[in-house]
Amino acid sequence: MPTTTTQGVTVSVTTNYLPDYSSPGQEHFVFAYKIEIRNNSEFTVKLLRRHWHIHDANGVVREVEGEGVVGRQPVLEPGESHQYVSGCNLKSGVGKMCGAYLMERLANGQRFSVEIPEFTLVVPYRLN
Repeated sequence: MPTTTTQGVTVSVTTNYLPDYSSPGQEHFVFAYKIEIRNNSEFTVKLLRRHWHIHDANGVVREVEGEGVVGRQPVLEPGESHQYVSGCNLKSGVGKMCGAYLMERLANGQRFSVEIPEFTLVVPYRLN
């Protein structure tokens, strides 16, 4: 499970290929990813924005940026975590994602970037 920690905030990722929502014959491969964000710092933090880079093995790179995650801007007290599930589609059966969250320490308004670890998206039958 890819995991990174930035300024006391740990981000972990797990992925799943979703064959029931995919159409390989039409070059449509759908993946779900589950993110856990854990606040191991001594400060209460709020997730403000996300910024993703989605790389498809066919050479296409997409960027996704916006407020919060799945419609929320979670506030995490020290020791708390937030989990969410989202997804993406690829034209090939192989790709990767990486990015960052913009976070804010509520005590002083200081903003900082938290790395989202790079993770791969691979259709299981392409692993051989």
